Amino acid sequence: MTRISRRGLRRRCTTALRELGLPDTFDLPALCAALSASRGRPLRRMPVPGLHDVCGLWIATDSADLIAYEQHTSAPHQDHIVLHEIGHVLCDHFPATLSAAEQARLLLPGVDPALIRRVLGRTGYSSTEEREAEYLASLLGERTRPAQPDTSAIGRLRSALEGGHRGG
Repeated sequence: MTRISRRGLRRRCTTALRELGLPDTFDLPALCAALSASRGRPLRRMPVPGLHDVCGLWIATDSADLIAYEQHTSAPHQDHIVLHEIGHVLCDHFPATLSAAEQARLLLPGVDPALIRRVLGRTGYSSTEEREAEYLASLLGERTRPAQPDTSAIGRLRSALEGGHRGG
């Protein structure tokens, strides 16, 4: 990537983030609520087991945005996957691989393929869209704080094993 294209990438991502009008720090639910409000449609996060090859998916229907993420990974990794998919939403990226109906049928058999307008899954970082979404996820992650600390014994143990923080 050239220096000029990196500068353009940073400019596009910081503009997209600024347009959300979020405070300096926020939690993931607040980010999802702000994005839902700005798009005029709900954004739902869905843990899905077995998304090993893609980690996450953005599924746009006519009435909602669905973000599927790998259920069996650490909480910080889940948050980062969601932030990456939010990067795709903010940049309004379009899919380049399987059709929405094909991906829905394979990964989300309970969702009617006729309702889905777009599905975008990540498998690498080689495309411009993937680099843009990943950079935006990093910017968002720098400003995201945990929604609510889990003070239970299991929550404290999870926090210690995951490096003492949650939020990507």
